[in-house]
Amino acid sequence: MSTEAVVAHVVGVIGLIMLVSSVLGSVVARFKQPTVIGQILTGILLGPTLLGRLPYGVADRLFPDEILPYLSVLAQVAVVIFMFVVGYEIDFRVLRGHSGAVSLVVCGCLLVPMALGAGAVLMLPSAFTALGEDGTGSRSFVLFLAVAVSVTALPVLAAIVRERGIAGTVPGQLAMTAAGIMDLVVWVALAAAVAGSSHTAGRPVWLTALLAAALILGLAGVVRPALRWWTERSSARLLDQVPLAVVLMTGCAWATSSLGLHTVFGGFLAGLVMPRPGGYQDADLLKSMEGASRVLLPLFFVVTGLSLDIAALGGAGLAVLGLILCIAVVGKAVPAYASARLARLGRQDSATVAVLLNTRGLTELIALDVGLTAGIIHQRLFVVLVLMALITTAMTGPLLSLLDGRRRAGHGGTTGAGPTSAEQPRWSEETDVIHRPT
Repeated sequence: MSTEAVVAHVVGVIGLIMLVSSVLGSVVARFKQPTVIGQILTGILLGPTLLGRLPYGVADRLFPDEILPYLSVLAQVAVVIFMFVVGYEIDFRVLRGHSGAVSLVVCGCLLVPMALGAGAVLMLPSAFTALGEDGTGSRSFVLFLAVAVSVTALPVLAAIVRERGIAGTVPGQLAMTAAGIMDLVVWVALAAAVAGSSHTAGRPVWLTALLAAALILGLAGVVRPALRWWTERSSARLLDQVPLAVVLMTGCAWATSSLGLHTVFGGFLAGLVMPRPGGYQDADLLKSMEGASRVLLPLFFVVTGLSLDIAALGGAGLAVLGLILCIAVVGKAVPAYASARLARLGRQDSATVAVLLNTRGLTELIALDVGLTAGIIHQRLFVVLVLMALITTAMTGPLLSLLDGRRRAGHGGTTGAGPTSAEQPRWSEETDVIHRPT
């Protein structure tokens, strides 16, 4: 293909991807599913699972090898922007509250699934070698699988909480706060897994860790104060913060990639470092970044879906999928429910926390893409983990509806109205006290 032909083809394919993603997003929304489900399905349908099985080489004509590098670059840009938003939306004021309830939930929802994931690799290595994984004995593989079953998707969770009208309630606030802390821990653990993989074999692990620590200290101790000083100047307040955020984000992405990690870590670090005027996120900046991410993210799902052939799983793959699902669901839901109950939440609220924290969504897919790119896992296990992310995310809506139905039944029968927003118990983060209506 000539350069003009490649550009024309890429533009046309992007339009098709946006169309299919929008249609499927609207369809799944009718079933009270998050938009990310439709985007994941877009990637699966346009990949080998469906499109690749059509005659006359339709998939090869639509996605020739010449355009894949361009789509991949745009997809990675989308992910970096998304990770910036994830880091920027983490509320440090809430994290400094040191709530007893949050601590219990975070410890349970991280330690238990991570222990189960690592234990599955150590006790059943043959199940993973049957999928072509030859590095099951490596620390990177064990740590990566422990991370993969422990992820909670904060952005998807936040969207679900807002859509359900429970943003200010005890279960909604507790789940979002715990997810924010877990995001920090999970991405640090994932960076450790990548640092110890063959992807960084040209540099000792200790040196990679030292350089990463120096980068983080430099961002926190020098860059963040300098940016805060600049943004607080009266003249700077009149300037658009988006270019500043883009420079910071791309610079951090380049730095983490140069360390042999992944560009997503740079985007996440940039979001954490970006100053928040008065402790609050800049609404215009957040809107711009979320808009750019929303437009480009379907490309990431399609690029991911092009290497996703569900039909090639076989019996061994389905067996591992069942094992991973049990670990992911039980390992999250049970400790989340138990921890919430220990924090003196009611049964319904505790169950809501457990359901919300089992949401994985796009955050899981990005983590899986990092592992695949770093060579920690291979295609068949990648497919298994993607299906786990899809299933656990799709479970959230129906389970919340079921809990809501039970709550309504408990407040006046099956046909009666459920508790209003004012009737929901509220949680004060400053005093760590649950305020229940009298």
